[in-house]
Amino acid sequence: MPDFLQKIVAHKRQEIAAAEARMPLAALQPRALARRDYRGFAAALAPAHRVHVIAEIKRASPSHGDIGVGLNPAALAQAYQAGGASALSVLTDHAFFKGSAEDLAAARAATTLPVLRKEFILDQYQIYETAAMDADAILLIARILTDEELKALYWLARDLGLDVLVEIHNEAEAERANRLGARLVEINNRDLTKFDTDVTRARHVAAALHPDSLAVAASGISTAAEVHNTVAAGVTRFLVGEALVCAADPAAFLRCLIAAGGAT
Repeated sequence: MPDFLQKIVAHKRQEIAAAEARMPLAALQPRALARRDYRGFAAALAPAHRVHVIAEIKRASPSHGDIGVGLNPAALAQAYQAGGASALSVLTDHAFFKGSAEDLAAARAATTLPVLRKEFILDQYQIYETAAMDADAILLIARILTDEELKALYWLARDLGLDVLVEIHNEAEAERANRLGARLVEINNRDLTKFDTDVTRARHVAAALHPDSLAVAASGISTAAEVHNTVAAGVTRFLVGEALVCAADPAAFLRCLIAAGGAT
């Protein structure tokens, strides 16, 4: 694991311990187990023959610094829905991305779209926490989890009713996703070891996934041409964050991206 991810993981483990000290798992579980109002994240991305965009609410990142620190998550979520987004992604990590559970709650309350909690998930406590904060799906990053951890967290989330988006970067991680039986797989165009981005990566790695998988291209997608070329290679689902947050008219830009994908 590269130094940057080691730093995040170490900090996240401290956060988890502090959260559990404030609210023990035994107190958190009943609320998570009582959830019945999940919006189908996987179902929203399933229809074929169209472009799907998971539109992300993102205030900052370690690689690019502040992006939209003063954004209004509810207003941005509404713009994304108006622009045709299939789902939302909301960063909840505060230390490195300046996100919060409050951002997720505000975005979800403002729309009818299913919402992914974008977070560094390492422990079952966070799975119950995600369900309790009313998210509809969770991200599991293969690179920071062993096979055993990935499997345990994946099936706990599914048992609770959460959909799971498994993040991979290369063919070896694609094989791990295949063994897991993951339906939703995000291919990160950004190498978290070097932080360089290759927007063609998802087009190549998707070929290593099981044919029934729903591949999602993520990171670096910022132009209609990139969407067009990725769709031409067979990937029709995207997670777009920074480009949308920085757009003067996020709804119009989102419509442009979706339309570009339909022009193959």
